[in-house]
Amino acid sequence: MSFESFIALRYLIARRGQAFISVISVISILGVALGVAALIVVLGVMNGMSTDMRDKILGVNAHLVVSSVDGRIPDRAETSRRAASVKGVTGVTPFVYYEVMLSTRQGVKGVVLRGIDPASAGTVLSLARDMNQGALEDLVSGYGPDGPPGIIIGDELAKRLGLARGSLVNLLSPAGKRTSAGYVPTVRIFRVVGVFKTGMYEYDSSLAYVTIPAAQELLSLGDDVVNGLELRVDDVDRATQIGREVSQAVGGYPFYVRSWQEMNANLFAALKLEKVGMFVILVMIVLVGSFSIVTTLVMLVMEKTRDIAILMSMGATRESVRRIFMLQGMIIGVAGTALGYALGLTLCWLLQKYQFIELPKGIYSMDHLPVLLEWLDMVIIGISALGLCFIATIYPARQASRLMPAEALRHE
Repeated sequence: MSFESFIALRYLIARRGQAFISVISVISILGVALGVAALIVVLGVMNGMSTDMRDKILGVNAHLVVSSVDGRIPDRAETSRRAASVKGVTGVTPFVYYEVMLSTRQGVKGVVLRGIDPASAGTVLSLARDMNQGALEDLVSGYGPDGPPGIIIGDELAKRLGLARGSLVNLLSPAGKRTSAGYVPTVRIFRVVGVFKTGMYEYDSSLAYVTIPAAQELLSLGDDVVNGLELRVDDVDRATQIGREVSQAVGGYPFYVRSWQEMNANLFAALKLEKVGMFVILVMIVLVGSFSIVTTLVMLVMEKTRDIAILMSMGATRESVRRIFMLQGMIIGVAGTALGYALGLTLCWLLQKYQFIELPKGIYSMDHLPVLLEWLDMVIIGISALGLCFIATIYPARQASRLMPAEALRHE
């Protein structure tokens, strides 16, 4: 151990008459620790919410969507084959998408109707894993060929309208059929064969699934007409790049491909901006702790003026004196940062394990605070905290190194 490190450690352990300096040092350590812990917890929760929301969105929606400018893909088999041939595409399923009215004795609700292919939908969507009642296959075989077609609805929608598996509902399509008197709305009876729950209120309260033939009949579409294709890829972060390859494979215009990043760009941009804003605000807490380090070192320099003069008269260089006080400030910074990591990681573990903070349903897309720690965030937090603590040591250390031994001893 160098003599600079030895003296820096000795100065941190003050004598009985100088205990006030030790108290300020402890307060400085706690200030840095609280700032680091707050950064870890808040960024962990922000990452958890962003990832949880992304997973739920990608469970209900596909990674890529192939659409046409006229809203129809007539030759879905050939288009599906071309899209599936692109490297990175792991699943393809057709869909029909339209807004309809769902009515029961308990009330009427506008819903987004999605016609899907139960045989291939499981390779792209998470609907099969989200089922609370029934199964995805019940859309085809739930109540036999002679009964009304099946429909799967969200959990919140079922609660609002008092529906359960086996209930009958009416679906009304505003498009309807074209007659001599204009368009006449089409009404069809469906039977609830399943209830799903994604955990996102918007989806659980406004989504309904039927088979593609049932949707085509309700919306008066052709037998082979669908609105688009949904694709799943092996790497969600490369969805945009794979989407460009899919666009080339299906022949370009009139087809166009959108990725989940493009369809939810505003949402995730807002989450990213919020994360950056919270980081900047919470860094101020660490900054307050670093100011405490400045106070501690300035008071120590004033207290140790004679000691500094004696060290310099015995041959200690100005650089050595500067290093002593910088080391002392960095010891406080390292101790505070380490304690902050311990507090922050412990709290994140408790939040993740026991989930003792519940969120109100209908306001947030989850019922508890999710936590996800990323190593890059942990590194940035540590570098930021230690950087601020290092900057805080510069002024007191420079003032200590500028003392003139003769002048300092003369006034003692």
